[in-house]
Parts: sequence; structure tokens; C-alpha cells
Amino acid sequence: MNRLKERYYKEVVPTLKEKHKYKSLMAVPKIEKVIINMGVGDATINSKMLEAAVNDLEAITGAKPVTTKAKKSIAGFKLREGAEIGCKVTLRGENMFIFLDKLINIALPRVRDFRGISPKSFDGRGNYTLGIKEQLIFSEIVYDNVLKIRGMDIVIVTTANTNEEALDLLSELGFPFRK
Repeated sequence: MNRLKERYYKEVVPTLKEKHKYKSLMAVPKIEKVIINMGVGDATINSKMLEAAVNDLEAITGAKPVTTKAKKSIAGFKLREGAEIGCKVTLRGENMFIFLDKLINIALPRVRDFRGISPKSFDGRGNYTLGIKEQLIFSEIVYDNVLKIRGMDIVIVTTANTNEEALDLLSELGFPFRK
């Protein structure tokens, strides 16, 4: 069993059940899925950029990314409806816990001038969004093979009803929130 998953069941669930006084173990919030999205604006000009982003995302997550298409045409960005402009991966189960463990313990500490992640990025329904400026913080990415440094959005979807419950859940799992 994965380290983070084991910690969730052995430490986090009992702590949260006691703290929020849940009547059942099923009422304790859990992480449902993690969505990693990488926008590639240059893909309209150079299709190799999208291919490189897909390869990077696949190396980071271990899952095959899906390309995302533009919903509308925007002349100012030279964008046509249906053009491929990004890629995303949805992780669930074991892969999700492996990715989160890697994110918390390896990738985030490698960010330059890291002081913790913002506790204000919750959406009001217990979901957390984290923006990363460069894919190089992940150890799977080889610096020499990178065509362009790109950022990504990581959305952590939980079953928590409020931001406080979700913050407690992620804090107990070891997310390094800013004090």
C-alpha cells in the first residue's frame, strides 16, 4: 500500500473523525481525484510544443494525457474553435496517492524560495487548486529535453463540504500550507 494512502487510513481518518465529530467513517472527507492541466498556447503555431507537453505530463503522472480543444475562436490569440491547445490527466485511486506523495515530499520542496502553499486557494466546496510555474520541479523531467518551461494547474477534488474540512484533510495529509 502507498505511504500516503496508509497514512490517510491509519492517522488522518481517526483524527478528523474526532475533531469534526463525524458519526460514521464514511462521513470523513477523502480525496476523490486529482486533475493536472497544462495549457499550451504555442500549440496553434507549433504542434511539437503540444507533443512535448503531453510527454512531460505523461512522465510526471504515469498516465496518458488527453488533449484539450479550444471551445471558441478568438482572433486576438489566433485561435480557432476545435484547435488543440492543452492536455490534462485525471488521476484516481492508487495513481492519485502516488502522485500526491511525490508532489508533497519531492516536488514542492524543490520550488525556489518555497514558503508553503496558499491556504486561500479553496473554491468554497472543499476543492483545492494549486498552480505550478515550471514542470522542472518534478524529478522525472530531464532538463536537457525540455523545449519550453511551462506551468500547470493541479486541482484536488475532495468530498469535504466546507473549506475548513478540506484544509484540515490536506494539512493532516502533509500538505505544506503557509502559516
